[in-house]
Amino acid sequence: MQHKNISPLLAPSPVQSVNMAGFSFFIKRDDLLNPYFSGNKARKFAYFLNNDFPAVKKIVGHGSVQANSLYSLAALAKLKGWQLDFYVNNIPHWLKQSPNGNYRAALALGANIIEVDKSKFTDGANLDTFMCFKSRQLASDTLFIPEGGRSKKAKQGIAVLADEIQLFCQQQALHNPIIMLPSGTGTTALFLQSLLPYKVLTCACVGDKQYLTKQFSELESDTSVWPEILAGAKRYQFGKLYPEFYQIWLQLKQQTGIEFDLLYDPLGWLSLLAYLKQKPVQQPIIYIHQGGLIGNESMLPRYQRQQSR
Repeated sequence: MQHKNISPLLAPSPVQSVNMAGFSFFIKRDDLLNPYFSGNKARKFAYFLNNDFPAVKKIVGHGSVQANSLYSLAALAKLKGWQLDFYVNNIPHWLKQSPNGNYRAALALGANIIEVDKSKFTDGANLDTFMCFKSRQLASDTLFIPEGGRSKKAKQGIAVLADEIQLFCQQQALHNPIIMLPSGTGTTALFLQSLLPYKVLTCACVGDKQYLTKQFSELESDTSVWPEILAGAKRYQFGKLYPEFYQIWLQLKQQTGIEFDLLYDPLGWLSLLAYLKQKPVQQPIIYIHQGGLIGNESMLPRYQRQQSR
């Protein structure tokens, strides 16, 4: 049952050449994949989009109330004629009164966003452990999708991304390029490195290097196919506002004409530029846009209020 306003097609995303901070880059415009399935989540959820699940009536996920995955799963559910139950730690009262960002967009697509009663968390449990327990109790007509799409099933969509990158490099005669993308769970970066003959760089946007390597190890024990994690100059708290994030976001928009997301891409670019200053390279560099632009609907006003103080 296809929703009339949602296209299931994920055509190859274009690549744009730009100059930034004295360097030349190719931007893989995954933000332009599809109005509903864009960026990193489109690649990771492609398996569920492209395959039939005749017995499924519902999908269950969890994460932040403004997660990009919330919106993409809501679109997936609408397209497939499923119900989405998405569990979150907290929905602020003001957000309930004035929905915005991914929360607003997911509600518009019929998502059932469930605020978990924290009294159910015992013995140091959190939302992750609560959902791990809950996933084992789901009915047979329900699919559980781990937070952010961290699953081996994500490899199907990421393999398509890898094929697109290799085809572009062949067409443009690019030799031994470097691929860069920021990571949440690191699923996309990990599978890309295992699928590509090129070096893949990433940075930890959620947690630190130790967190990211733990995520890698749960999906792939062979460390030889892990991407290189760039060292950060400082530890950033995910979702917190940082002036340097807003500044690089503005600089990118002004110099390239491309809008990036305000959660992942700023740290991705700061990490990449710091790496290039320390270790200038001759190879072409392909940066993968993370999509998630609906999230800017909530992030940008926060930054603008901060700037006006």
